[in-house]
Amino acid sequence: MTLDLLSLIGIAFTAGLIDAAVGGGGLIQLPGLFATLPQHAPATLFGTNKFSSLFGTVVAAWRYGRQIDMAWKLVLPAAATAFVFSFLGASVVSHIPKDAMRPLVLILLLLMLGYTLWKKDFGALHRPSTLGRRELVIALLIGGAIGFYDGFFGPGTGSFLIFLFIRCFGFDFLRASAAAKVVNVATNCAALAFFIPTGQVLYGFAVPMAAANIVGSLVGARLAMQGGARLVRILFVLLVSALIAKMAYDMGFA
Repeated sequence: MTLDLLSLIGIAFTAGLIDAAVGGGGLIQLPGLFATLPQHAPATLFGTNKFSSLFGTVVAAWRYGRQIDMAWKLVLPAAATAFVFSFLGASVVSHIPKDAMRPLVLILLLLMLGYTLWKKDFGALHRPSTLGRRELVIALLIGGAIGFYDGFFGPGTGSFLIFLFIRCFGFDFLRASAAAKVVNVATNCAALAFFIPTGQVLYGFAVPMAAANIVGSLVGARLAMQGGARLVRILFVLLVSALIAKMAYDMGFA
């Protein structure tokens, strides 16, 4: 086993742990791939990242689904539209300049962080709204919008999903994170529907990383369920802060 592979296995475990609890595993795993395997094309590294992270996300969603009362009538429609629109987002990725997205996403993340810190009880209690036609339409819109964003751009997808599930449906942080995992499974599958047929996956790295990601996801989901909404809220604030700092740095603000 090469040193590069050992390094990526450790990165995949850490990414799976963080992603299972609050999302954002791509902030760890994707830069790790680019740093470790710079000789490969970006599309190939994106495909390898999606392949390995998919398995951890599936396991985390399954673990949450076994122990948490998941609002499937909202989550599954959101996942379905997320799948379709994520594929559409990936298909138009070459036609829209990504740099135009960065300032808008940075502003949205800042607003989201400010709102979470200002509303001390935000996501602390699970007070789900009654399921009706309005809630179903909102779930479909969330899935479509976030799915397209993930397919086209990506950073902060899990954070946006968690925030919207709390804000729109009254979930607490733990259940919002669980719901986000199901939608993320759909967006990852949509991305792989593009990457696998075009040969953009390094299976020699992706398969061992997937196994490490699964182990990390099991640990992360267990920690989240033991710590409850309070722990997930803390991790959410830390993750969004890190994402804001990274995007600001990438845009030359730091």
